[in-house]
Amino acid sequence: MCVVSPLDTRLAMEYAGWYMGVKGYVAIILVLATLGVVVWYAYSVTNDDDRRRVDMPVSQPVGDVEPVLEVVAEDLGLIWALDFIPDTPTLLATENTGSLYLIDAEAGSIDEISGVPTVDSAGQGGLLDVTVSPDFADNSYVYLTYSATNDSGVKSTHLARGALSTNELRLEDVEVLYAAEPFVESNSHFGSRVIIHDDYLYMTIGDRGDKNFNNHVSQDTSSVLGTTIRLTLDGEVPGDNPFVDDDDVLDEIYTYGHRNVQGMAIEPDTGRIWQSEHGERDGDEINIIQAGGNYGWPIATYGCGYATGRDIGDLPDERDDTVNPIHYWECGSGGFPPAGMTFYDADGFVGWQGDLFIGGLASEYLAHFRVDGDEVEELEPLLADEGWRVRDVTVGQHDGALYVAVEGQRISIVTIKPQPVEQD
Repeated sequence: MCVVSPLDTRLAMEYAGWYMGVKGYVAIILVLATLGVVVWYAYSVTNDDDRRRVDMPVSQPVGDVEPVLEVVAEDLGLIWALDFIPDTPTLLATENTGSLYLIDAEAGSIDEISGVPTVDSAGQGGLLDVTVSPDFADNSYVYLTYSATNDSGVKSTHLARGALSTNELRLEDVEVLYAAEPFVESNSHFGSRVIIHDDYLYMTIGDRGDKNFNNHVSQDTSSVLGTTIRLTLDGEVPGDNPFVDDDDVLDEIYTYGHRNVQGMAIEPDTGRIWQSEHGERDGDEINIIQAGGNYGWPIATYGCGYATGRDIGDLPDERDDTVNPIHYWECGSGGFPPAGMTFYDADGFVGWQGDLFIGGLASEYLAHFRVDGDEVEELEPLLADEGWRVRDVTVGQHDGALYVAVEGQRISIVTIKPQPVEQD
């Protein structure tokens, strides 16, 4: 006969309770894990559908073609700028932490380029713009703008040039052509766009977030902060710059009175340089650049103070010593925060030729403008339903498509391609 003591009974009950408790916890964990997998899978499928949409129309047909959306690149980080190597489907893309990518838009291959200058990507800084030499077939030159720190730990917007070896996937013979002075501690408002026009470099430099509106750096022409500068392709000051004979203005300055220009493009038919510029609170602008012009910041602006909501300076149309924007988002409008811009000059969308496209950041769409002389009319935006911040846009001459750098849902670059409208 087996006798079970009270102690044995209590231990057995405790063990059974422990076992059932552990088993219950395991069951709960398994159920939760299963639910997690199901939710993750459902989200992944839905998100994947969102990210990989192909042949999805993004606007009404343009003549006999319709704009359709395709994903070019994913998971490359924050792509800041795009530019094609002339007469090729090869696209260069900058990623703000310091990567430069070479993308074959036809084959779909993506390679990282070595030899890129070291950047400081804190705040709004990093590897910024890229412009490929129009004579790339002869000199292989690529120009980059970026923020970098000196030995004292303060920062500046830089311009560098290197020769790109597409075989070695490397930038060679990199040289710094220009560094904006003064270097300052701020992580804000580096600019910066660079374009080549008539064999000159035009580069925008931000005001570095200066808040001293009574004595602002953008109105101090002994500094290049808050300016557009004009250089030769080797980084020298051209002898016909507008202020070379003015001792009170730095020779490299082409325009001043800017806050933070993040878009610049050449109008194809006229050769005029256009810029998109961030305001303080709203006050965003589209400008046509005139040599020697004062673009008003902060003494003339349609924006207002972030903290106060009050006017910062005069309204631009109240002054005759500053250049008025041709289009603006006034205080209280909600603004646009503009980024990169391009004029459409390809054959894919005939109805868009000469139109202006500008990336919107907080507004999260690609703005589309019809241009008539010095006036613009905003048309239906593109990508407005995607939830993407739009950082830059350029045109692929090989296929007539718009290539767009976006931020959101792990997508980095998309294309809006012309596709023949299907006939019923």
